[in-house]
Amino acid sequence: MAIAWVDAGGVSLRYELSGAGPETIVLLHEMAGTLESWDALAPMLQPHYRILRYDMRGAGLSEKIRGEVSGDQLADDLGALLDALDLRAPVALVGCAVGANVALRFAARHSARTAMLLVSSPATSIPPDRRAATLAMIAKFECDGLRTIEAVSLATSYPEILRAQNPQRFAATRLRWLANDPASFAAVFRMLVASDLTGVFGTITAPSLFIGCTLDSARPPEQTAAIATQVSGSTYVTLDTGHFAAIQSPAVLCALLLPFIDRHRDRF
Repeated sequence: MAIAWVDAGGVSLRYELSGAGPETIVLLHEMAGTLESWDALAPMLQPHYRILRYDMRGAGLSEKIRGEVSGDQLADDLGALLDALDLRAPVALVGCAVGANVALRFAARHSARTAMLLVSSPATSIPPDRRAATLAMIAKFECDGLRTIEAVSLATSYPEILRAQNPQRFAATRLRWLANDPASFAAVFRMLVASDLTGVFGTITAPSLFIGCTLDSARPPEQTAAIATQVSGSTYVTLDTGHFAAIQSPAVLCALLLPFIDRHRDRF
């Protein structure tokens, strides 16, 4: 199916629904990502499952944010999208970074619709001692543009060793990142500063896979491991890649995801 738009609960969302089979995997991109963040991974999943990927509110070519947005609103956007596409059965959620934040919230708020949860480098909060500096950085790029923070941000999320492995993929990721709407990016970033999921982790009942990425200095693997201990029955693994696992190491990530999804296929 071609990329399309739908009015989902009063928000225009750009999405693609593709692949084989009745079971659906939803791919939730990182902050400042788009559905293209999954371009390398989606074709590996499509022969096995139906794949739904979309630009979250404020990202890519979905409706932009003016003012504030909450994490729960972003999670409920997914519910509205599933409703608009008449996808009523439980879905598997695959999320990266802030996409993982949204996936965790959705799994807690809509447990009956969540077949399983698979997240890498979950961005669930900003430490209190970094919040003031983070808010100052947000105010700067909202006013002056994303190029003002490009070097610092991409240094932590896309290390040189991974850039050298596939320079073309890094170049495309960088340009897509720079094309973000600064006001929408700022709204989602402020959501993350205010985010507190400590009361959410213990309410998740779906089978859960947490992936810590050894080359991710933005969200080091020990942070992901600590979150995994708070979700009952979860599985934790590490992957030798960076913050954008689906972009930087799609084949290795797929080799982790598919066996877990297949093992819990009866949950769909």
